[in-house]
Amino acid sequence: MKPDFLIVFVAALIPLVLGFLWYNPKTFGNAWMKAAGVTPESAKGANMPLMLGLTYLFSVFIAFTMNFVTIHQWGLMSLLADNPDVGVPGTAAANELKGLLDLYGGKFRTFGHGALHGTITGIFFALPIITINALFERKGFKYIAINAGYWIVAMLLMGGVVCRYSHIY
Repeated sequence: MKPDFLIVFVAALIPLVLGFLWYNPKTFGNAWMKAAGVTPESAKGANMPLMLGLTYLFSVFIAFTMNFVTIHQWGLMSLLADNPDVGVPGTAAANELKGLLDLYGGKFRTFGHGALHGTITGIFFALPIITINALFERKGFKYIAINAGYWIVAMLLMGGVVCRYSHIY
């Protein structure tokens, strides 16, 4: 079994597209700039190609991880991971895994299921990390809410796309 890298690369575009909408001045952009202490003048000096490139790279990491967060069938692989024959077609271990995936490979493989797990990940991982950083940076509730809200929605969408559209076998 291996992740569907095409879907990983597609899902990694979600934070870029969502960020364009979320941090737009017509949505949360002005409020975020004020809460973050960013001015229009200081924003103009940003190296946008580098920022967007690194955002995409790290979003690939997140989308890749969403495979293991949203697709329960990866647990089947972990049960057989210590068997070297599991990856050799025709062996008992490979046939056992194939049989299990034939029976259960489509269970819980919906956008909604992935979105649920993506949301849980956003709330229980992204929110605490953003909040801890914001506390030490002396940022307020609005800063936390805007940034955490963005990542919760991004992970919701990424989880949904990865869970629904990935082919893991």
